[in-house]
Amino acid sequence: MSDLPHENDQPDPLDGFDEIIEAETTRDPDLAVIEAGSRTLRTQGGPAQADVPARPEDPEVDKALREVEAELATRWGETKLEPSVSRISALMDLLGDPQRSYPSIHITGTNGKTSTARMIESLLGAFELRTGRYTSPHVQSITERISLDGAPVSAERFIETYQDIKPYVEMVDAAQEYRLSFFEVLTGMAYAAFADAPVDVAVVEVGMGGSWDATNVIDGDVAVVTPIGLDHTDRLGETTGEIAGEKAGVIKQGATVILAQQPVDAAQVLLKKAVEVDATVAREGLEFGVVARQVAVGGQLVTLRGLGGEYPEVYLPLHGAHQAHNAAVALAAVEAFFGVGAQRAEPLDADTVRKAFAAVSSPGRLEVVRRSPTVVLDAAHNPAGAEVTAEAVREAFDFTRLIGVVGASADKNVRGLLEAFEPIFAEIVVTRNSSHRAMDADELAAIAVEVFGDERVQVEPRLPDALEAAITLAEEEGEFAGGGVLVTGSVITVGEARLLLGKG
Repeated sequence: MSDLPHENDQPDPLDGFDEIIEAETTRDPDLAVIEAGSRTLRTQGGPAQADVPARPEDPEVDKALREVEAELATRWGETKLEPSVSRISALMDLLGDPQRSYPSIHITGTNGKTSTARMIESLLGAFELRTGRYTSPHVQSITERISLDGAPVSAERFIETYQDIKPYVEMVDAAQEYRLSFFEVLTGMAYAAFADAPVDVAVVEVGMGGSWDATNVIDGDVAVVTPIGLDHTDRLGETTGEIAGEKAGVIKQGATVILAQQPVDAAQVLLKKAVEVDATVAREGLEFGVVARQVAVGGQLVTLRGLGGEYPEVYLPLHGAHQAHNAAVALAAVEAFFGVGAQRAEPLDADTVRKAFAAVSSPGRLEVVRRSPTVVLDAAHNPAGAEVTAEAVREAFDFTRLIGVVGASADKNVRGLLEAFEPIFAEIVVTRNSSHRAMDADELAAIAVEVFGDERVQVEPRLPDALEAAITLAEEEGEFAGGGVLVTGSVITVGEARLLLGKG
């Protein structure tokens, strides 16, 4: 940071922001009609993140946690859904509507939700608010999904929360056509844990969609929409506009909406919904954005334009332009929560903002877990996520030969995922994780051969063998050369690789 060029040697950062605005305003003119009817935010004039928890050391606690996990596993998984909030609403009613005892920031979108949630959590914590964070899926431990004060709840607290709500869960199960799902029970646990803490604010990531997602029994004071792309098309819609229609369900009456840059059809839908519910809107590239960024050791140095002004020289220990944009979205969300741009014109304290961002971590998101050769984990699982990951790898790492280890889910656009990685992988080792949703390794290999060619594809059905094979290939470059390994394709693949490589 001390090696930055002097201010006089650099172009004015505002020039870059003006270019963003100019690019944004060349969008479809039909948006002007919608935007004319929406109110927009315009200004007049954290604790360190905990790493992924390991299994409990106490055998009795570990046994009890496994029993809870086993009971939850008997329920509908996260990919089997019935589009309704009737069951979760019934559970909340029996629990006394704990989700209404604290304000909340509700996050939807296709990619970047968890990283953005962790940034928001760190910012709020740095301003001395007690936070609750609910995100999914987990990388290694189910307890990751529910965090208090920036750290996953302990196994003991997770078990206790489950036991506390279990009688009410069983009452709902008996009264409803379908039992509560795995995700619905966890959502109930999170909301109950936050009320019990109690928290000052909850940061809540949707599981899928928005309108009928189990989390959508809250009325978020701030609704955040990260970039929307094509994912879960069989459930949410086949275009980004259709998908935005589902995700717009988190935008509630009178809320503030923080919109990341979106495809035009998605932006139209989201802005129309904001008009309908009289929500205030702030858009990346217009009301806020990334002014400047440069690669730094272990991450990047960014200048962010917030709703209340500019925040220069913010160190973000995460790689990739997409994380800089996530940071801009997170900052705007926290500013909106504190009323910046509406009730108050002055920005947040810049030093506190810098401290919060410097403490952010996001396990499994371009996370380096080994050196010599370098092994990087990234949970990209759809084409849009793979594209930003590939670009970030080019920017942040100086690999002369990169080996990919890919284990993907069968219900994803695997071809699009592989095509995004093809330019950066010298060779690819295809494998599978332990999930029942995982694509068979041979089936994945057949697609990989079409994308990479037969000579660049190796098949190792077992993930430990795939990691060993990839590391061996990378080591062929020599100890001091630039060989590396990127493990990707699924959060589950990344979590299992993380364990195998000694993390957690």
